[in-house]
Amino acid sequence: MSTETIPDPGQDRPDRRGAFRLLFFALLAVGAGNTMLVSAILPPLSREIGLPDWMAGAIFSLSATMWAITSSFWGRKSNDWGRRPVAALGMLGFSVSMLLFGTFAALAMAGHIKGAIAIFLCLLFSRTLFGLFGSGTNPAAQAYVADRTRRDQRTEEIASLTSGFSFGAVAGPAFAAAAGAVFGLLTPVFMISAIAAVMSFLIFTRLPEHNPPRREAGLRKGGKREGDGLWRDPRVLPFLLFAISLSIVTGVLTQTFAFAIMDKIDVDGAEAMQFTGPAYTVGAAGTLIAQLVIIPRLKMTNRELMVSGALILSLGAFLIVPTREFAVLVLAQFFVGIGQGLARPGFSSGASLAVGSSLQGNVAGLVISANGMGFIVSPFFGPWMYENVHTAAPFIGAGVMLLMMAAAARKVFPANQVLEDDPDDEGPGLFD
Repeated sequence: MSTETIPDPGQDRPDRRGAFRLLFFALLAVGAGNTMLVSAILPPLSREIGLPDWMAGAIFSLSATMWAITSSFWGRKSNDWGRRPVAALGMLGFSVSMLLFGTFAALAMAGHIKGAIAIFLCLLFSRTLFGLFGSGTNPAAQAYVADRTRRDQRTEEIASLTSGFSFGAVAGPAFAAAAGAVFGLLTPVFMISAIAAVMSFLIFTRLPEHNPPRREAGLRKGGKREGDGLWRDPRVLPFLLFAISLSIVTGVLTQTFAFAIMDKIDVDGAEAMQFTGPAYTVGAAGTLIAQLVIIPRLKMTNRELMVSGALILSLGAFLIVPTREFAVLVLAQFFVGIGQGLARPGFSSGASLAVGSSLQGNVAGLVISANGMGFIVSPFFGPWMYENVHTAAPFIGAGVMLLMMAAAARKVFPANQVLEDDPDDEGPGLFD
């Protein structure tokens, strides 16, 4: 650990602010690229090239499996290699994945790749690369911020960082709709690939990391490291269970909303993007309001963030069921955006605060892994149920589950989280 004088934690250091801003835009690109494929591009693309709805969802389910498996691995590796190289590698993997996805989709649309199975395997391969390598950016970025913030400021700082991913997640479909309407359906995919490549280069060359993160302790009794089995730790497990549940319901809402728009308003193909785009733009505004206005001003506890986020999300889910009015569907997306914007920083910062500084990479990896686990099964609760059970089933199921999550969070999590004692945690300035 560096022995240099630690700056006043109240100072807003330009190098740290710039580093956080760079990671914010990196996560924004990942969130935008990921969800614009799921909700804005793949639904009309799948119907144009003849992929069944469930098969389109399965592409992301299998990709999410790889994301869930590898996120914790990259979180641990960021302890050893540093946050910067892992974050840069993740962005590079994401860039290559998007490039391949766009190329395979273009070949399928042109008739050079024929048959649903062949198209499915090609698109699956490209998304698997994202699951394997693109999963490194999020845990490394979150651990980077946790390394450099005081514990009493961590909720707000992590909320600010994750607002990049959340904003991208809801703004990505809007961006895809605007760019796709002017330049073609797949143009946004190639644009995001190029942006991700630039972000990877900037992170690797510009992100300051003069001192490495504190590594885990050595082998303990029984040959186990300090972070082994952290997911079972009672301080961390409740946050992970909430994260998994939230990722299931948000996956259902994200993957199914575009199909609902197409069927309720009776539009299809590229025309649907003219409606999904504005709806997701309003959702993006809701996320920004939640994470950049509500959280800093109200200073809500982690439990309050999770409970209120789940309740507002449930309102958005239930609103979709009865209406065929576009304005009401847009309002539903606004509530979905606010709900995600509140709930995600709640469990992310809560898990970070539950452990000491040497385990920030480990816990960040677990949180990001939990975020992806829901997308493994969400296609079966979303597109499959929408197509085979009832068009209202995914939204009613998501709304009920969110109400249960809010009740459980209010009961399980303390009103004011007690910060885990960490005598080695000296706050900002520990790592430059």
